[in-house]
Amino acid sequence: MDSPYSKELCVAIGAIKAAAKLSQVIISVEDKGVLEKDDLSPVTIADFAIQALLTATIHQAFPDDKFVGEESAADLRSNPLLLDRVWALLQTLNGDDTKSLCVLPESPEKMCEMIDWCGFGEPGGPLAGRVWVFDPIDGTKTFVQREAYAINVALLEGSKQVLSIVGCPTIAADASSPITNTSLDPTGQGSIVFAAKGYGTYVRPLTASPDDQTQNRKIQPHANDESSQILRPVSCYNMLDSGVDDVHQLVMDRLGIETKGCDLLAWVLRWVTLGVGLANVTIWVYKKRSRTGKIWDHAGAMLLFEEVGGKITDVDGKPIDLGVGRLMTANHGFVAAPKAIHANVLQTVQQVLREQGKGHLLA
Repeated sequence: MDSPYSKELCVAIGAIKAAAKLSQVIISVEDKGVLEKDDLSPVTIADFAIQALLTATIHQAFPDDKFVGEESAADLRSNPLLLDRVWALLQTLNGDDTKSLCVLPESPEKMCEMIDWCGFGEPGGPLAGRVWVFDPIDGTKTFVQREAYAINVALLEGSKQVLSIVGCPTIAADASSPITNTSLDPTGQGSIVFAAKGYGTYVRPLTASPDDQTQNRKIQPHANDESSQILRPVSCYNMLDSGVDDVHQLVMDRLGIETKGCDLLAWVLRWVTLGVGLANVTIWVYKKRSRTGKIWDHAGAMLLFEEVGGKITDVDGKPIDLGVGRLMTANHGFVAAPKAIHANVLQTVQQVLREQGKGHLLA
C-alpha cells in the first residue's frame, strides 16, 4: 500500500508480529494469569505485556503521539507476583527473531508507566492530534480457551480513523466463510488485516515480513447497487447477554437472511470479517440505552469495512463518534451494511424494535 502512513504501518505490523508471539506463549501454558475486572470481563498477563510492547514500540517511532488502551497498571502495582509474570513474559522476546521488530520497556516501573499512558488516555476529540488506540487481546474469553482473538491497533487523527492494523493469529489470510470462534488457520500462519483512510483494505499473512508488500492482497469493494447484495451476517450468538437476541433474529428474518453466518465473540474480529468480505452485515442492539461500546473494541477496525464500501451507524442512524471518550456514550448499538442497502437495514432494525415494544431503545 502506497499511503502517507507507510512508516506507521511497518512499525505497527512489526509490533503486532512480536505481540502475537507473546500471545502464543500464554496460550501454551495452563495458568494464563486470568483476572476479573469490574465489568466482569477477564484480563490475562498477555493483555498487560502486549499493551506495554505496543506502546513502547510505537512511542519510540512517534514520540509525540498519545495513547489509549484497555488496561491500566493498577493490578500490577498491587500484585508483585503478577508484575513479575508480565515482565518475565516480555523478556521471552529477547533472543527471538521478532525482537528486532519491537521495543521493550527498560524496566518493570517503565512498563507500568507505559501501560498507564494507555489506561488513562482519552481520544480527546477533534483537537486531540494523533492518538493510537490498542486492544491487546480482544476476545479474552475465547483466547483463554485457545480460540479466536485479535490484537487491535488503530491510529486516530482528531478522533477520526486514519489507520487500522489488526493481528488475527487464528484466521488465515485466505479464510473462507463461515468462520467461528473455533476456526483455526490450518497452516498456523494467521493474518494481519489493515487499512488506511482512502487507500482500501488489505490482508497479509501474519508471518510475512513487515516490509514485504508482495504479500499484501487488496480486498475488492462492495458493489454500489442494491440488487446485487446478498446479505451475509456476522454476529455473536449465545455467548453474550448484552444484546437483544430476539430482535437480532427477527431483523435477520425480516431481511430474508436464512443463515446465521459467521459467529465471533470479539468485536474486532467481527469488523475484520466484514472488512475482508466474509460477511457484509451486522446489527447490535444493547438491552439498555446505558450500555455503550468501548473505543478499543471498535476504533480502527471499523475502517476495514468502510474502506470496502461499508457504512456504519448506530441504531438511531447517527455516525459513530470516537471522540467522546473511552466509552462511546454518543451512540447506542451498531448497524453496518454496504452503503447501497444500509438505509433498508437500519429501517428494518428500527421497525422491529418498535413492533416488539422496545422503542425505548431508540433515541
